[in-house]
Amino acid sequence: MPGLAIHQFVPTLAARDAIGQHTLGVRRILHEEGIASDLFVENVTAPELRGITAPYRAFHGGAPGDRTVLLYQASVGSRIADFLIARPEPLWLDYHNITPAAFFEPWDPMVSVHLRSGRAELSRLADRTEVGLADSGFNAAELDDLGYRATAVVPILLDPNDFAHDVDEAALERLRVEHRGTDWLFVGRIAPNKAQHDLVKAFACYQRVFDPEARLHIVGGYSSREYHDAVVGFARELGLGDRIEFAGSVSAGELAAQYANADVFVCVSEHEGFCVPLLEAMWHGVPVVAYAAGAVPETVGGGGTLLDRKDPMTVAAAVWHDQHDPQRRDRMVAAARERVVAFEPARTREALLRALAPLLETV
Repeated sequence: MPGLAIHQFVPTLAARDAIGQHTLGVRRILHEEGIASDLFVENVTAPELRGITAPYRAFHGGAPGDRTVLLYQASVGSRIADFLIARPEPLWLDYHNITPAAFFEPWDPMVSVHLRSGRAELSRLADRTEVGLADSGFNAAELDDLGYRATAVVPILLDPNDFAHDVDEAALERLRVEHRGTDWLFVGRIAPNKAQHDLVKAFACYQRVFDPEARLHIVGGYSSREYHDAVVGFARELGLGDRIEFAGSVSAGELAAQYANADVFVCVSEHEGFCVPLLEAMWHGVPVVAYAAGAVPETVGGGGTLLDRKDPMTVAAAVWHDQHDPQRRDRMVAAARERVVAFEPARTREALLRALAPLLETV
């Protein structure tokens, strides 16, 4: 029976990253509502997803009689943008943030070129797009500034319970060997916008002023090899080579061990469109201290300590205060768990369907 179809277009579909999970979540919810939703991609990284995707150029229009809407999951530059601009169907866009190119220019000019291209495409899509969805108010404000006619906030679709993984006991034992000081943790790709160099500065201050036995664990791959090497070299120059672990990408079990071991999650990022690891830390009961930049205040809500400045002493003192005030720590952990509830599937599903109401009401 003819009806509404909302087909999604995504540059790269991965099974386990946040945007991939969000795209698959949108598809699942639409199917549950009886709405057709196929996935058209430029690249797919997981073999198990190939059976439910098609190359974006294979799309030649919706089924006869259907009201077909196109939904673009935008996060990087892609040839899909020009393809969609040329299509006749109504277009909606779901924006997951494109890092400003200026962060990468000193470190990786090629990455900055791709980022500039992505931002230019986002601007060109403004006139073509009926509604721009965004997973934070911060991202929605960027769309507003680019002239999008209408915007709505739909938090990224994830199930916080998916943060639960069996702990790699061997990894946890390694982390806890001779554990006498405070263990700092940050999870996220090593990238200029995430400012791991400032994290190293703050940790150096904490280690020298408050806790010589403290350790810092930085978990995640890198977006710029040059920046990664500079941060690692900086840590060595400060004499912190044995106090800072650059863990790289880890398994789910090893990541669970890092959260089980951590005393505090510290984020001093300059630019975040959402930052899922903040939610992950709060779900695991790890107190959060974060610089209030980008979408970080929205994601953390009242579930952590937010700082309006991030000079090393301010960050170090905030961590010390939270770690040595048991009542405050307990309040923060309780508030964090309450904050995570806002991102449970029932609530984010409701937000998505509310944003899509103008389409659903016409079926």
